Amino acid sequence: MARVIKKKELIHTRLAANYGGWMYCDTCDENIGYLCYSTYDHLNFTYQCNCGSQGSVCIDFEDSQLGIECDDAFAVIKNRLCCPKDQEPLMTVLDKKLMCYDLRIACKSCGSVYKKIKYKQAV
Repeated sequence: MARVIKKKELIHTRLAANYGGWMYCDTCDENIGYLCYSTYDHLNFTYQCNCGSQGSVCIDFEDSQLGIECDDAFAVIKNRLCCPKDQEPLMTVLDKKLMCYDLRIACKSCGSVYKKIKYKQAV
C-alpha cells in the first residue's frame, strides 16, 4: 500500500520514485545514494556533492510518528545503513560522491531516529 506524503522537499536532488529509490544530485546527475521505500518513517538529509552543489531531501508521511532520538550507530549490511534493532535497511549513502552530509532518518518499525554526519575535510 502506498503511503501518503505530508511533506516532500527536494533541493538540487532528484528521486527515482515518489519517495524512494535511487537519489541523484540534480546539478551533476551523479547517483548519491538509495532510499529504501517502505522501511523509513521520515527523512532529513542535507549534503554537499563533490560537484559543489548543496542539496537536501526532507520527506514526512501522513502516518509518521514523532520518533525517539537515539545515539545508536547504524548496522551496516552490504553498504546499507540499517536499523540496529531489527536490521531493516533504511538508506545507502555513497560517501565517495559527497563532500559532507547530515542524515537523520526514522525507522518505521521501531520508531528510533538515527543520525550520521560526515564532516567536510579540510584542504
